[in-house]
Amino acid sequence: MKRRTLGQGLEVSAQTRLHGHERVYGAGDDDESIATIHEALDAGVNFLDTADMYGPFKNENSLDELSPVV
Repeated sequence: MKRRTLGQGLEVSAQTRLHGHERVYGAGDDDESIATIHEALDAGVNFLDTADMYGPFKNENSLDELSPVV
């Protein structure tokens, strides 16, 4: 897994955008989205970008379901 250093030494995974694919691919499946996030965490992803431009609050709500894990 590629890593990047933020600021003064915080090392994070490089590819971590959680964007709303529904704009391109149609309506998403929440269960599949959660499963994909679990796979990413298992693969070593440790930084998840949930910018509003990806779909206001949609990504944050998905991460809320993972709160015991994250």
